[in-house]
Amino acid sequence: MCNLLDPNVRKHRYTPAAPQNVQPLFALGRTLATQGALELLEKHGVGPACLLVRHQSGDWGDVCTDDAASNVLALADGGRIFSVYRLLDAATLERMTEQERRGTPTVWCITEADRSSTTLLCPDEY
Repeated sequence: MCNLLDPNVRKHRYTPAAPQNVQPLFALGRTLATQGALELLEKHGVGPACLLVRHQSGDWGDVCTDDAASNVLALADGGRIFSVYRLLDAATLERMTEQERRGTPTVWCITEADRSSTTLLCPDEY
C-alpha cells in the first residue's frame, strides 16, 4: 500500500472529470492506494486525487443502482462507501455494452465504514 499523502509519491495531473469547488460529503480518513492501482492510473494519465474528489463528492462512477443506493444510505448510517471508476473517456464507455465495460481498466475506491481510511485498488486486488 502507498500512502497518498506521502510527499515521495509522484504528483499527477488534475483531470477535468473531477468536480471542482464541491463540498465533501464525508471524511476519507487515511488515503491509500495499491501499487497496481497507482500503475494503472499512471498508465491512463489519471491522478489519484481526481478519483478521491469524485468519490468524496458523491460521484460514485460506474456502480450499479443497488451500490449507489447503499452509498447514499452509508452517508447517513456510517456504512462503507464504494465507487467504481472506468479509466476510459465517457464517449468510449457510452458505446460499450455493460459486459464490455466490465473488461475495461478499472479502479475501485473504498472508504471504510468508520471513515478511518479510503483505498484505491484494482478489482483483482480485493
